[in-house]
Amino acid sequence: MAGMVETLRGRRNNVWEQMKGLADKASEENRAFSAEEQGQWDVMSEELDKLDTRIKSALDTAQRAQDADDAFNRLNGGQGGAQRGAGGPAPDGGRQSSELRNWMRGEGPRFFEVKPAGPIDVRSLTKGTASAGGNTVPTSFYDRLVAHLIQTSAILQSGATILNTDSGETIQIPKTTAHSTAAIVTEGNAIGTSEPTFGQVPLGAYKYGALIQVSRELLDDTGVDLEGYLAMQAGRALGNAFGAHAITGTGTSQPRGVVTDATNGVTGATGVSGAFSSDNLIDLFFSVIAPYRRSEAAVWMMADSSIANARKLKDTTGQYIWQPGLQAGVPDTILGKPVLTEPNMAAVGLSAKSVLFGDMSQYFVRLAGGIRFERSDDYAFNTDLVTFRALMRADGSLVDLTGAVKYFAGGAS
Repeated sequence: MAGMVETLRGRRNNVWEQMKGLADKASEENRAFSAEEQGQWDVMSEELDKLDTRIKSALDTAQRAQDADDAFNRLNGGQGGAQRGAGGPAPDGGRQSSELRNWMRGEGPRFFEVKPAGPIDVRSLTKGTASAGGNTVPTSFYDRLVAHLIQTSAILQSGATILNTDSGETIQIPKTTAHSTAAIVTEGNAIGTSEPTFGQVPLGAYKYGALIQVSRELLDDTGVDLEGYLAMQAGRALGNAFGAHAITGTGTSQPRGVVTDATNGVTGATGVSGAFSSDNLIDLFFSVIAPYRRSEAAVWMMADSSIANARKLKDTTGQYIWQPGLQAGVPDTILGKPVLTEPNMAAVGLSAKSVLFGDMSQYFVRLAGGIRFERSDDYAFNTDLVTFRALMRADGSLVDLTGAVKYFAGGAS
């Protein structure tokens, strides 16, 4: 699998070099693409996107295979290969895995709940890689579920701050709306006071739910990784639903999205249908002050169509500001910062907020309790399907409104 990924990566870099050659030729001749060149560019850009999809799929398949092997080793009382040292004791995740599989088959109570360790957990979520030590720690069902949540939500991939709490009552999080200022003070004169301005962000617990149906044959087949299947289906469904609100949610009966409270960094020129230029992205980058743009959680977010436009842009020295990741697991970058694809971002358009950049750790996500699963043998009795219901309670809001995250808005007509 690793060899195939490297082959795809090589093909991806080759396509990108061809695209650069095409764009460079037009730039040197100071002209726009001809119809033939535009067609070639579109074909290669589409191939680049397909290669990205294949690379991601191959990496996910390899990870699922590893997860399945580890799950079966735990179920059978084995040592879990790379998951544990030889002769080491099976972690609590093995017991939970056995309980989960028995519950799926109808043994035990009607519900099953998975939770993170500890009553309150505050952290930035990232998807670990094998080379960074991902193969050396046990993978619990909760962690696998959260991994799929992250895969389908750019805001969770970006390094947003996650608060895990046992219960779902509203909690108040301080938000910063203005910083303190200082000034020169002459001898003998009083020092003026300047205090930061704070507000409060209430984080509640909106309930997200998904129904997942599994055939009786699948449940009875001991060779099927039921844990992985349920984690993937629930994680993707809940991640997609919450991810949309985390980007553009209004805050009324739903989480408040990061775009909703982000600050306008740059507005595009008129007469270009809302398109952005390389200068616009450079200006947006530097409109975020240094402490925020240097943060490890500082990333770009845009839709696929916007990324296609960004690939063509150069700076004043003729260098492309978009740079492809050259290794597996390394994201593409603009001005050295990762670019995340987010389908819920607006496409390029008049007055559209089509590009986001900033320190995403200033966006707080609150997850109340664990993910609750319930099963029903009766809901789809006539088709012999067992129905699982996955429930998650979550909220989110940007807590620093001083310009930690900014957006590009397309110019008016």
